[in-house]
Amino acid sequence: MRINRFFTDLGYCSRREADKLIEAGRVRINERLAVLGDQVSENDQVFVDSKQLHYSPPKVYIMYNKPTGITCTTERQIDGNIIDAINHPLRIFPIGRLDKDSSGLILLTNDGDIVNKILRAEFEHEKEYVVEVDKPFNEEFIFKMSQGVDIGDHFTIPCAVRTINRQTFSIILTEGKNRQIRRMCEALGYNVRRLQRIRIMNLLLADMKPGQWKDIPVEKLQDLKASLT
Repeated sequence: MRINRFFTDLGYCSRREADKLIEAGRVRINERLAVLGDQVSENDQVFVDSKQLHYSPPKVYIMYNKPTGITCTTERQIDGNIIDAINHPLRIFPIGRLDKDSSGLILLTNDGDIVNKILRAEFEHEKEYVVEVDKPFNEEFIFKMSQGVDIGDHFTIPCAVRTINRQTFSIILTEGKNRQIRRMCEALGYNVRRLQRIRIMNLLLADMKPGQWKDIPVEKLQDLKASLT
């Protein structure tokens, strides 16, 4: 980033004031005097007079409507990785996962504290999905899904399941085993055609288009953080 933006992101001063400091010869980058228009990275050391400024990038909290085919990994060598798909200027990472064949809401951030809090509260917060299967189901299927299903290495905990139409239902989970909904359906003789996550806690996918991302609204973020304390 440009050196004057470094100062504003840090909250030290405005860009104009930063330029004045640079012109006055008061700013060093590593071992040399800074000049207007210099670029700095997170690995550079920046000093004003003899005081080092420690840069902390602004905290970012993003809602993303992940399309199918995008993989929730930070490994850039993997085609279709979520980081390249979003192309955010700051280094961010997904909170949890949403498998490649599924779509819908996923959160990304550079705030490790909130990630740890959300993952520690995995069995306390709700995630809601809309699921379409390959053939019509009956009320027995809905009942069994809601009561818990043996998926081989785990018996899922009871959850809320609601019929939308003969092949589509909504389900609210408070746990997150790998490919859990798909495995639950398969255990009962069904295959998932479409799976979309529409809510995480108080955050709704709403009218976000596939591939669209946006910052979590301030009031929603405050409520989210409050629920994790």
